[in-house]
Amino acid sequence: MKVLVAVKRVIDFNVKVRVKSDQSGVETANVKMSMNPFDEIAVEEGIRLKEAGTASEVIAVSMGQKQSQETIRTALAMGADRGILVETDTELQPLAVAKLLAAIIEKESPDLVILGKQAIDDDSNQTGQMLAALTGRAQGTFVSNLELTGDKVKVTREVDAGLETIELAMPAILTVDLRLNEPRYASLPNIMKAKKKQLDTITPEELGVDASPRLTTLKVVEPSGRDAGVIVENAAELVSKLRNEAKVI
Repeated sequence: MKVLVAVKRVIDFNVKVRVKSDQSGVETANVKMSMNPFDEIAVEEGIRLKEAGTASEVIAVSMGQKQSQETIRTALAMGADRGILVETDTELQPLAVAKLLAAIIEKESPDLVILGKQAIDDDSNQTGQMLAALTGRAQGTFVSNLELTGDKVKVTREVDAGLETIELAMPAILTVDLRLNEPRYASLPNIMKAKKKQLDTITPEELGVDASPRLTTLKVVEPSGRDAGVIVENAAELVSKLRNEAKVI
């Protein structure tokens, strides 16, 4: 069984994001970048399937500028077998990413495609669902547990009402949640080995996909600051402020 995992290069989750002075986006120059945390979980799950003897190959795919090779190398160091970079300087939006992944799926024919449920830079939570629609494959979103049995995959999903368990026919597309697993750290020997693993670079044009943006960002602004809190002496004063100042009761 072949597993394809999508990984995205984003601003590291520990970095305080700054808005550009012209409000056209967020500052990425000289900012630490890393793999999207949800995608790390997807990579880990693909590797665990291989270690269990269920998967025969794990392919890591990323899209964007040349620096995205670093993100793929991280996945290779974790244990993925080879990587594919769709290199472009164009701003890639969820629909374009889904179309590019669909083209790669047509070439590679993976049995299982695993993505993070969303990327922490835009929080769109759209690519996996769009990809399933484009390819006509079964989909399981917000997966917190999965079991493979033959040509079926049973997944537990986190939904508003709690947990939902569904069974999907393979081939399938899954988007994974935080509670699925705990991603491993890449060891130094594996980081060195990853430098020699196969990493192919292609372009959207070679895949026959128009990756032009369909949406325009008008302005990006920081959230407004919160007012300082106050300390009240007693419950009566609290009720008075809630009624007269906050207007919530």
